[in-house]
Amino acid sequence: MTSKRGRPRHPDVLTPAEWRVVDAVRHGMSNREIATRRGISVDAVKFHVANALQKLGLARRAELRSWRGVPVGSALRASRQGVSDMALQLGVIGQISRPVSDIPTAVHWYGEVLGLPHLYTFGDLAFFDCGGTRLFLSASEETAAEPSVLYFRVDDIQSAYDELLARGVEFESAPHLIHKHDNGVEEWMAFFPDPDGHLLALMAQV
Repeated sequence: MTSKRGRPRHPDVLTPAEWRVVDAVRHGMSNREIATRRGISVDAVKFHVANALQKLGLARRAELRSWRGVPVGSALRASRQGVSDMALQLGVIGQISRPVSDIPTAVHWYGEVLGLPHLYTFGDLAFFDCGGTRLFLSASEETAAEPSVLYFRVDDIQSAYDELLARGVEFESAPHLIHKHDNGVEEWMAFFPDPDGHLLALMAQV
């Protein structure tokens, strides 16, 4: 009797490593940016992208931007079970972003000097609470290049995405996972431009 070799087949369409890379691609990151953020080589990123394209039957990397897949164990998938179509009503702004030149300095200034409640920091990203609206700080060399991004909080990001697509909104990518917190809460977002080309976003915590 011979034993089976290799890793057991993963229960999802993509492996966890492939999902992380695909979500980064859907977020608009280059292979080099993904490699730096994940702490892996560019060749490893290319390997994961190629595997994902082959598994999903897609021809080009760019097609991943509009692919609507959700991981099997995702809270978003569970939250949408039994969801019926609902009328979309934007209004509540969940997050505003600002570029900063240095995250540690900004975290100290916004937290200690201004006294805003610090929610969490990971990598070159930091988040504060502004009376229920989240302030998102990201490290950037061009601190005044673009206006702030408006993030609209929605209960069902997939339905909101479909509704806005039907209204003619052109999204940069499909809804994709941004971050999974230690308590299991997932951050999902989808970005789209206004008529002047300035970004807005849908955001959901599930």
